[in-house]
Amino acid sequence: MKNWEEDLPPIARERLARIGGLTQEEKERMIDSEKVNSLLSEFYQGQIDPESLWKRLKEEGKPSLLREAQVRLIDSLSFESTTTELQRKRDGILAIETLKEEQNTSIVELNLNLLEDLQKRYSAEIEQAYNSIRAEVERNPQLRVKQVQQGQNTMVVQLSVDEAIKQLPQWRDFLSDQEKRYNQEFAKIMEKLKRELR
Repeated sequence: MKNWEEDLPPIARERLARIGGLTQEEKERMIDSEKVNSLLSEFYQGQIDPESLWKRLKEEGKPSLLREAQVRLIDSLSFESTTTELQRKRDGILAIETLKEEQNTSIVELNLNLLEDLQKRYSAEIEQAYNSIRAEVERNPQLRVKQVQQGQNTMVVQLSVDEAIKQLPQWRDFLSDQEKRYNQEFAKIMEKLKRELR
């Protein structure tokens, strides 16, 4: 462990040089942080799967790495995450939880399920509202007409049903309100999830 600095990536060595004298604990924390960065980088790029992530963290044998890796995985989630991406990170978070001495697997899994359910509910509500507005636009041809100014002239343009829906202020307001509401709910669940990690 004498020449541990040589094993660090160049960026980490540069940071160390700028910071100056660190305590042994701070140095170890930096090394651990770099290990988590490297491991999660491979995970995000699809070079390793949740099972490989689990094996590599188990080999490290450091409980301090587990929570940090989980928090970073949680922080990488967003409401816009695809279902596949959410599932993959969910599997990684749960795999890491099983390595802990004090596991809180059922609560962590419950909160991760809430995130998935939230996304599904959002999609269902958007689809239902879209279909309702679509029926209205199909019944009313006036909603599919748009006036466009070209120089001194005004032209009337016929829009498709989908184009007409996207032009409607009620649709744009609805989307904006839903995104705001669901993103707030998502953030609350994320915070709760982080608090449940031990």
